[in-house]
Amino acid sequence: MRHRVKGRKLGRTASHRKATLIALATALLKHKRIKTTLAKAKETRGIVEKLITKARKGDLHSQKQVMNVIKDKEVVKELFAEIVPKVGERPGGYTRVIKLGNRLGDAASMAIIELVDYADIITAKAEEKKEEREIKAKEKKEVEEQEVMEEAQIVEEAPPEKK
Repeated sequence: MRHRVKGRKLGRTASHRKATLIALATALLKHKRIKTTLAKAKETRGIVEKLITKARKGDLHSQKQVMNVIKDKEVVKELFAEIVPKVGERPGGYTRVIKLGNRLGDAASMAIIELVDYADIITAKAEEKKEEREIKAKEKKEVEEQEVMEEAQIVEEAPPEKK
């Protein structure tokens, strides 16, 4: 029985587990959405929720507490300048874990963890990237067609070889 046993070990030593979760939390705050295993996502959720709650105070002490966990200054600045004002009124529940299914290689349960208020922004960015990729693919296809046409013209214009 697992009565009063909190947290997942994730098959790592304590220091490795701490470093992994801090790296995931930093990546989540930086990119607003990350894809990882379900267990790691659920563990990361707790860390990120606590960091955002501390950051909501906005004083120097809370900044230092957050910087003790997150070493990337740009991410800390972004947390205090952008994320906290956006989620300031929300009483917790800053993240969302979406299950994706199992990974092909090892059948690990995969999930997306994202900041709740940034879901529409991330979706819009994804659509823009998709449109850019489609435009590039269309241009590449046109260039290839032109090259094929030029080669065909060169072959037609070339005089027949005499033997």
